[in-house]
Amino acid sequence: MDLGIKGRKAIVCASSKGLGRGCAIKLAEAGVDLVLNARSEGPLNETAEYIRDTYGVNVTTVACDITTEEGRNKVLAAVDAPDILVNNAGGPPPGVWSDWGQKEWEAAVQSNMLTPILLATAVLPGMISRQWGRIVNITSGSVKSPIPHLGLSNGARAGLTGFVAGTSRQVAKDGVIMNNLLPGQHDTDRINALMTNKSKAEGISLEEARTKTQAGLPTGRFGDPLDFGATCAFMCSEHAKFMVGQNILLDGGAFNSTMG
Repeated sequence: MDLGIKGRKAIVCASSKGLGRGCAIKLAEAGVDLVLNARSEGPLNETAEYIRDTYGVNVTTVACDITTEEGRNKVLAAVDAPDILVNNAGGPPPGVWSDWGQKEWEAAVQSNMLTPILLATAVLPGMISRQWGRIVNITSGSVKSPIPHLGLSNGARAGLTGFVAGTSRQVAKDGVIMNNLLPGQHDTDRINALMTNKSKAEGISLEEARTKTQAGLPTGRFGDPLDFGATCAFMCSEHAKFMVGQNILLDGGAFNSTMG
């Protein structure tokens, strides 16, 4: 399918690995020029080189912490008039309510709520003036079905979801489409970290933790970041112009609900 976005310009945050990388690859496959961001320069440059060699699009890299004002300014300065913004940032550490004080909550809100909101508000005026834009926020399946040991993520991402619910409906008339993409358990560094914690907590091997967790999913496996990226690319396409303020869940059926 032609997504109708060849030649568009996209910012993809936290895109050297995992879900962000999957999104960047699939946008490049559709002919989109990219600004990629990550904290570590090595993996970021490797991803950029792969995408340039494979898809022939323009790729700019900005190694920085996107959760800081300095980092956001660097990324925004790297592209003139971005058409697409894919917000993404690593999730807060797992734990229980008694582990989290003001410092931990402030870090979670900064990373998973304020950063995507501030990036969106930075690019929205230009998108509105050009009467075209796409913003996809990678949040979490925990927005629909809270995960007890990921309470920091549950709370911060729910705040972002509320912002998107209202803002998306204000800017849709200007050709700007904003939605959230909710991953479940995909085969990324994040899931490896969670499985490591699980193996230690239950006294089992990492492989046993992975096998046990995957067996509990209707698909019987973790998700593929490239499949996730393909959904993201569609949400950034011309064909998504009537999809407004939605929370698209990609969790392999883990959330058990008649109405999704």
